[in-house]
Amino acid sequence: MVSKKQKANITFYMDMICFVADGVFYAELNEFFQRELAAEGYSGCEVRVTPACTDIIIRANHTQDVLGVKGRRIRELTSLVQKRFNFPDGTVELYADKVAARGLSAVSQCESLKFKLLQGLAVRRAAYSVVRYVMESGAKGCEVIVSGKLRAARAKAMKFSEGFMLHSGNPAKEFIDSAVRHVEMKQGVLGIKVKIMLDHDPTGRVGPKNPLPDVITILDNDGKDEVSVDAPVSESKIAAEPAAPAADAAGAPEAAAAPTEAF
Repeated sequence: MVSKKQKANITFYMDMICFVADGVFYAELNEFFQRELAAEGYSGCEVRVTPACTDIIIRANHTQDVLGVKGRRIRELTSLVQKRFNFPDGTVELYADKVAARGLSAVSQCESLKFKLLQGLAVRRAAYSVVRYVMESGAKGCEVIVSGKLRAARAKAMKFSEGFMLHSGNPAKEFIDSAVRHVEMKQGVLGIKVKIMLDHDPTGRVGPKNPLPDVITILDNDGKDEVSVDAPVSESKIAAEPAAPAADAAGAPEAAAAPTEAF
């Protein structure tokens, strides 16, 4: 007979197996789309599992090229995904979604930089063009790192940054969008890393809903409680001691003079 502790352990291990399997599925799917949709500006995907079917949303800059003529390209991708991962017929659907803000997507800018380097553009010029476009799109900061054999035979790393950038703490997880790509050049493999510091957005579309923890907002009450001050004013914060009653102060001299009259 299986005890409660053994059942709990079995459930835990099954959950771990499912968790790892989901991670491997997403990683392989993401790599497949990176190879197939690099020219279409692939910027990531989202997997939504429902009891009826599995929906895969592809985010790209050029959604029309992802769909193809009369939806031919998206049907080909659906068939490849279905055969590779052994999905039953009609249980997986692929959709194309346009990136809301291309300049604030680290994956889009990383792919753009990779494409520029493959076209033969100079590293410095390509990196600064990406940084400038990101900052013009409303980001708080941007950092681009390119490492490898850039010009000489010896490898080195070049960093291009602008604006404000966080590197540690929980806000770095929420406000920083980063992506890494590898470029196979003639002289060797270059590594590209793009980090974008997003700004606070109450709607949550182009940035986190929660503001930074060290941001202080001063509320304005339209001058309702404000009092105009025309001259310097001093105010004592020390409480004054209570004064003696007037009757006690007048009777004290009489009590002191009474013994003198008796003598």
